[in-house]
Amino acid sequence: MGGARLHRRGLLAGAIAISAAPFAPRLGAAQSADITTTVLARGLEHPWGLAFLPDGRCLVTERPGRLRLVTRDGTVGPPIAGTPAVDAVGQGGLLGIALSPSFARDRLVFLSFAEPRGGGTNGTAVFRGRLSASGAALEEGRTIWRQDPPIASRLHFGSRLVFDRTGHLFVTTGERFTQMDQSQNGANTLGKIVRITAEGATAGDAGGARGWNPAIHAIGLRNVQGAALHPETGRLWVSNHGPRGGDGLYVVQAGANYGWPLISWGTHYDGRPVNGGLRERADLVQPLVHWTPSIAPAGIAFYTGALMPAFRGNLFVSALAAQTLVRVVLDGETVVRQERLLGNVGQRFRDVQQGPDGALYLLTDARDGAVLRLAPQGA
Repeated sequence: MGGARLHRRGLLAGAIAISAAPFAPRLGAAQSADITTTVLARGLEHPWGLAFLPDGRCLVTERPGRLRLVTRDGTVGPPIAGTPAVDAVGQGGLLGIALSPSFARDRLVFLSFAEPRGGGTNGTAVFRGRLSASGAALEEGRTIWRQDPPIASRLHFGSRLVFDRTGHLFVTTGERFTQMDQSQNGANTLGKIVRITAEGATAGDAGGARGWNPAIHAIGLRNVQGAALHPETGRLWVSNHGPRGGDGLYVVQAGANYGWPLISWGTHYDGRPVNGGLRERADLVQPLVHWTPSIAPAGIAFYTGALMPAFRGNLFVSALAAQTLVRVVLDGETVVRQERLLGNVGQRFRDVQQGPDGALYLLTDARDGAVLRLAPQGA
């Protein structure tokens, strides 16, 4: 992604104005300082997930199946050895990434991916490996969890990984598109939020009493590609893809049902209403906010840094179809207002993370994808 492709376009309401590289966007009137958006690294093929190491370097997954180490000056390393074989079809491939909460001691890296299962089927799976001292390989690697059942589909794999404060791992899954009704079936892990141990054992805290699969934490999701823990409450927040509209932001509660496909603020792609157009039901959770038309929300991150104090406590949502970074201003679990940033860059944003330096880092979903850094000028 060369700088020439990130050219100035007509400004959108609430968007940040981007100029030639290095980008020099200005914050809206509600903000307190100028910021600059720069390209940290480029030449990544459909980067999907981003995780920072304690020393400020980062690991980036590429959907075709590669994991790369990016240095603080933006140098992209060769593919790291020892990653799992992926089914890089459609939306599938190497996807989410999370570091062990004890990474400084154990150097464990967790990856979610579309795993080929034979006979044309595949499914979301979680792989664990130990990053070598040189950073060149994942050692002692093994697949610790598999979505069940495998499906012949190119779509809706999820799949973010987030550790909770007890050291258990949340895994978000999709319902594989062709199996939307299975999102309501607690016997399987399609369209669910799953909770496992770092060794892969089931640790669902909702399924047993309901006769669900013991790994299940919550049901009724369509395709969750954004997940983050709230920095104060420790609760899991997720962004969920709706069909044609009806994307949603949710606070997740163990045992809750998030409604798909019983309710939706969107429609099917052919324009048919979902379940007769039903949007609400008393026993099904409503989103904190829904995006209709669809923005296609992907990664999400809470901002806690000191570098950009105007953003503290805000949630950021990277959007694919809307080609924007959505800033969500919150009062507890209430959405106060939203602002769309970087809408004039003309890129699909796959992930957003806060770096150890307090800047925000974004991945652009493109064949020649990039890592962008958003920070005050001179910082």
